[in-house]
Amino acid sequence: MFLKKINEKIDKINENLAKSNMVELSYILGNKKEILKRNLIAGISRGVGIGIGITIITAIIVILLRKLIMLNIPVIGDYIADIVEIVEKSR
Repeated sequence: MFLKKINEKIDKINENLAKSNMVELSYILGNKKEILKRNLIAGISRGVGIGIGITIITAIIVILLRKLIMLNIPVIGDYIADIVEIVEKSR
C-alpha cells in the first residue's frame, strides 16, 4: 500500500519532468530570435557583473595592502608598497 503510493508519486514526477522538457524543446526549436536575444542580454549582464565584482575585490585588496603598509613590517612593507604603487600608476 505504502509502496504503491510512492510509486504513483514518482510516476507523476517523471511525467511532469518529461512534459516540462518537451515544452522547453519546442520553445528552443520554435523561436530562434527570442533565444538569441535572451542569450545576448544574459551575456552582457554577466560581463558587467564580472567587471563590477573584479573592481570591488581589487579595491578591497588595495585598501588592505595600504593598511598592511602602515604596520611597517620591514620586508613585507616595502614589497607591498611597490605593489600598491604599481596598481595606483595603472589607474
